[in-house]
Amino acid sequence: MDITLEAVEKVMEQTGADLKTAKEALTKTDGNVDEAIKLICPDTVDVGEEVKALVEKLKRKVEEGNVSRVQIRKGDEIVLSVPVNVGIVGGIIGLAAAPWALIAGSVAAFGLGCKLEVVKKDGTTDEIK
Repeated sequence: MDITLEAVEKVMEQTGADLKTAKEALTKTDGNVDEAIKLICPDTVDVGEEVKALVEKLKRKVEEGNVSRVQIRKGDEIVLSVPVNVGIVGGIIGLAAAPWALIAGSVAAFGLGCKLEVVKKDGTTDEIK
């Protein structure tokens, strides 16, 4: 069993646990980061499934129309803002999955502390939950 500093840091970052707790969880799970995270936070949701659900809701909202941008916000900061027409152009040339994959990947990378929002043509925003 090899517990690396990177594994300990990842568990600490994902769970908010202290060094001792992260190291103990990794020891109990033979260095498996995902299992250690689940051990510390047993109620965690599979991020992949949650991101897929968010992207599906987002797609429906965009298909309804009246949306000009999609953005990801963490706290008060906008970390990604994508014009909806990027998705339309992508769909025309056969790359329809690319913008959605970018958004899904960004939500996953920034974690569940992010908000996915659509900016309507009138400037108002709606959060996608």
